[in-house]
Amino acid sequence: MKEAILTLFQRDLKVLIKEIEQYPDENLIWQTVNGINNSAGNLALHLVGNLKTYIGKNLGNIEYIRNRELEFSAKNIPRQEVLQAINETLESVTITLAQLSPEQLSNTYPENVLGYEMSIEYFLIHLHGHLTYHLGQINYHRRIISEM
Repeated sequence: MKEAILTLFQRDLKVLIKEIEQYPDENLIWQTVNGINNSAGNLALHLVGNLKTYIGKNLGNIEYIRNRELEFSAKNIPRQEVLQAINETLESVTITLAQLSPEQLSNTYPENVLGYEMSIEYFLIHLHGHLTYHLGQINYHRRIISEM
């Protein structure tokens, strides 16, 4: 299970990188359209903050201070900085998950994030679902905004 979870996070963080790279103009990353409140840039920053906190910091003891409000309010960060942050997240997730033993996956996650106690394995699956949910939003955003 550990290898499957690691492989899925690596695969989908690489897809996130490709999505951000595919915007024809980097300014489009920060635009919103009617009915869509978050730009792709803000969703990418949110995923970085989420994974660096809940995997890198909480499970891997990798220093990180999250500013969740800034994830949704920052604008016009150069594409290369966003891509660098995603790559750093990929590295943090990879290092952390690689060092977890299969036995640790059944341990209780160290923070009560969702309002109830859960295993590390359960929360990692939840985090992957969160990643793919926003990845789909970014893909949809890119296709809509590129056609305008």
